[in-house]
Amino acid sequence: MPSFDIVSELDKHEVTNAVDQAKRELETRYDFKGVAASIEQKGESIMLEAEVDFQLRQLIDIIYAKLVARKIDIKCIEEKDPDLTGVKARQELVLKQGLDQPICNKITKLIKESKLKVQAQIQGEKVRVTGKKRDDLQQTMALLKDSDIDMPLQYNNFRD
Repeated sequence: MPSFDIVSELDKHEVTNAVDQAKRELETRYDFKGVAASIEQKGESIMLEAEVDFQLRQLIDIIYAKLVARKIDIKCIEEKDPDLTGVKARQELVLKQGLDQPICNKITKLIKESKLKVQAQIQGEKVRVTGKKRDDLQQTMALLKDSDIDMPLQYNNFRD
C-alpha cells in the first residue's frame, strides 16, 4: 500500500553556513563599525547580541535574509523575548525541528476532515499517511501545502 511520512526537519549544515555568512556581513557593514555586536550559534539556538534594541532588529533581519537565501523556512525559528539590560541587548532564536503532539493532531484532523481515502497515523515526531491510490496521497500533500500549519513540512519515505 502506498505511503509517505510527514516530517519537519532542518538542515543544520545550511544553518551553520547561514550563520557564518551573517557573521561575515556583520563585520563588513558600515552601520556596525565600532559596535559590539555578535551572532553565535549554540546547538539548537542562535544568540544575537548588540548594544541597543534597534541594532538587535537589524541582526535578526541579517540572519533571516541569510537563512532564506539558503532555502531554510523561517517558520522553524522561534524568537524569544529580547533581554534589554543597561549596556547590552540579547535575544535568542530557537531552531524548532520535529513535529510536536499538537501539530501532529492538527495534521491528522485536517486529513480526516478532507474526506480523502487515506489514513494518518502519528509515529513519534512524524505522521505516516497511507492510502490505496497514489493520487490520494498526492492530493493529501497538496492539501497540507495549502494549510495554515505553522511549521515547515517535508514529505519523505514515499513508498509505492
